[in-house]
Amino acid sequence: MSEQLILDLAQPEPPTFANFVPGGNREAMASLDALAAGGSRETGLLLWGAPGAGKSHLLAACAAAALGAGRTVIRCASPAALPAHDVADATLLIVDAVDAADANAQGRLFTLLNRLAAVQGQWLAAAALPPARLALREDLRTRLALGLVLEILPLADADKPRALAAYARERGFRLSDDVIVYLLAHGRRDMTSLVAALAALDRRSLAIKRSITVPMLREWLQRDLGLTR
Repeated sequence: MSEQLILDLAQPEPPTFANFVPGGNREAMASLDALAAGGSRETGLLLWGAPGAGKSHLLAACAAAALGAGRTVIRCASPAALPAHDVADATLLIVDAVDAADANAQGRLFTLLNRLAAVQGQWLAAAALPPARLALREDLRTRLALGLVLEILPLADADKPRALAAYARERGFRLSDDVIVYLLAHGRRDMTSLVAALAALDRRSLAIKRSITVPMLREWLQRDLGLTR
């Protein structure tokens, strides 16, 4: 069978805290949950870590949770999308990839962070490195470092089978060891992709009223994608 990312089989679920496997990031998730709900005393949070660790997922999940809690949220997929206008009181500003900000975006972000502090707003940002190592202007690095800085740790490969099984149990279904091995062998190994694959498999299983097995997975691949051995 052709190598194929299971995530391609169905539209992924929107990122939420519930479909993120925390691994060693439970402290970060607790801080994000408090931020989304308006219960955090932090002025802001900076998440940093390697690509694929789940930073963008957590930013999107926090935005969704904050909107659900009735907060005013401005979410920017990059610093280039920062709003040109001022921010309202108690706004939560969420900015991904702050390390990609050009000179203009850095100046705008610095202004917005200061404005948020004045109107009881908060911010959440993500970067590949901690503030001291970011190639940003000094005043912006200092401002980001004033927030709570949390490293997002990728799940170790050895822990992924147990994490996938636990995620499946939380969703109310069981994954056999051979299905987990198959998933890990036939797709990307980052947890965002793997969890999205499990969600798609769960939906498929419910639709056809069959347990998730390797033969069912092979059948799905071959019929829906036209793949053959």
